[in-house]
Order: sequence, then structure tokens, then C-alpha cells
Amino acid sequence: MRIMRSALGRARGMGAAKSGVHHWWAQRLTALALLPLALYAVLSVLLLEGASQAEMLRYMAEPWNGVLFLALVIALFYHLQLGLQVVIEDYIRSEGKRLAVMLAMRATAGFFGLLAIISVLKLSF
Repeated sequence: MRIMRSALGRARGMGAAKSGVHHWWAQRLTALALLPLALYAVLSVLLLEGASQAEMLRYMAEPWNGVLFLALVIALFYHLQLGLQVVIEDYIRSEGKRLAVMLAMRATAGFFGLLAIISVLKLSF
């Protein structure tokens, strides 16, 4: 028995099922957040050029500095995961390999993100 369906009928339900919109927005919002946060980090490095370790620790002990650096780290590593996910989904055809690479990427990004967060907290306290 042959079922007659239009091209639209065959395509319906085969798309992103609205999950791609969240990913797209998250990537744009993290990119937008990274602009001022990266500028702040660069200005902080320039401000601390030639500073002693004690001066740098005093700078990082200021609540705003710790919070802004934590925001930078969180936004940066989340944006990194979102971008790499798109690359992995686009270029790895095998479902098994894609899953393995995706899990490895997320574990690696999570590990280094956690390492950066702990470093900022250690400097702040």
C-alpha cells in the first residue's frame, strides 16, 4: 500500500524540533557577554602589568573582580562547548563516533572550566 503525502507532510517533524533555537540564542548571548568581559580581562592584565604578587592578590580579592572573572570563565567555556558541538555535529557522520567525541569534548571543557573556576576562587580568597 502506497501512502500519498506532500513534500511538506514528509518533512514535517524531521527538523530540529525547536531545539536549535535555544542553542542559537545561547551562543549569541554568550558571545555578547564575552565582549565586555574579555575587554575587562584585557584591561585588568594591562593594569596589573609589572605588579607584584601581593598587588595582584589584592586586586583579585576585590569582590567585583572575582565575580567578573568567574563570569568570564563560565561564559567562555559554555560558549566553547556550544561552538564545538556545532562543529562535531556538522563534520562527524558516524553516530557512535559523534557521541564519543561529544562526550570527550564536554568532559575536557568541563574539567578545564572547573580548573579555571577553582583558580579564580583561590586567588579571590
